[in-house]
This record gives sequence, C-alpha cells and structure tokens, in this order.
Amino acid sequence: MRILLVEDDELLGEGLVTALASAGHVVDWFRTGTTGLAAAQDEEFGLLLLDLGLPGLDGVELLRRLRARGSALPVIILTARDTLDARVAGLDTGADDYLVKPFEVDELHARIRAVVRRRQGRAEPVLTHGELTLDPVGRRATWQGEELSLPRREFDLLTTLVENAGRIISREQLEQRLYGWQDDVASNAVEVHVHHLRKKLAPSLIRTVRGAGYIVDRQGR
Repeated sequence: MRILLVEDDELLGEGLVTALASAGHVVDWFRTGTTGLAAAQDEEFGLLLLDLGLPGLDGVELLRRLRARGSALPVIILTARDTLDARVAGLDTGADDYLVKPFEVDELHARIRAVVRRRQGRAEPVLTHGELTLDPVGRRATWQGEELSLPRREFDLLTTLVENAGRIISREQLEQRLYGWQDDVASNAVEVHVHHLRKKLAPSLIRTVRGAGYIVDRQGR
C-alpha cells in the first residue's frame, strides 16, 4: 500500500519510513502541513499518517481541508497531544484513528490493518476471490491451494484489483499506488506486472479494458 506520512520529527519520520517499507508499503514523507496537503490532493494514497503539530499548517486544519474537498482517504493521527480535547478534535474532524506518541510499531501496523479493513467493509483480514487467497498482513498469496511467490509490487497490484473487484482501475491509478515520488517508473511497468501475474494465475482473472485500465470481475460473473 502507498502511504502518505506527514511528520516533521526527523528521527521519528526516518524510523517510520523504514518500518513501513519493511512491511511492504511504499511511503512518501512530507515534513510540513502545506506540502502534505498538496500531496494528498494531487496523488492517490491508501492511507495518511498525520502528525498534528506541523509547521505551516497544523494537522487538524490539514484534515479539515481534506475532508471539505470530499476526500475519503483513511487517516490515522500520530501525535504527542494526549488530551481528551485533542483526541476529540482529531476524530470529529474526520480521522479514523488516533495513536499517541510514543507507540510501538507493531501497534501501528495493527491499527493500519484495522482502519483499512473498516474502510473496505471487511471484517476478515484475508481476501478470497474464487481460487485466489490473499493475506495482506503476512503478504502471502495462494492460487488453487498452492502458495505463490509474488514480488512486492505484483502482490500490491493484485491486492488492489481484488479489493476493487468489479471496478476498472486505470494504469495511472495503479502506478500511484505502487510507486512513490522518488521511484523511476518505466512507461510499461504496470503492463509488465500484469503480464507476470497472468502467467502465474488464470490469464482471464485480470482483464484489460482497452483505453481504461484493468479489472478483476466480481465473483459470480
């Protein structure tokens, strides 16, 4: 998953980027509220990790502006403000969860998984689509009962399509979910990932919709 991190503490930010990347996420890190808001509005992310005490534009105002524009991006607030008023303000402004610093990385990972499941309307952590099973937590995939060996971006692309079964996802949307701003993306990168996945799965599982993108059909079709 591509995560937007808006945090001005250098030491904490570096630690979070390392921890999230080791769990298979792509992280774009911004140090100010102004740049973080611009990134959230211009790019596609699966989650926003948001500090409150930011230079330029504080986290509550950033979140207020984001929600005012109709953004449904899941948001977890990360802050040292451990008062009831601060928690209420963050949640009432539209945050999905609130984690007080200092916190354990394992708890952050668990909160991320829970927020994403709630937003997707899933109670179970494992995705099942016909003979395909995906475990985003363990980053494991099985096809027809056999475990698949999938590189990170193939796994994330497949997960994105299955989570959005029945919906066309454009190449640009997939690129934004798979790659960070610092990545050099080849023009045919998504096509290559899809080609490799089709060789490992049923070729018809991922359909190309000419001029629009890719789709995994809903079950039952």
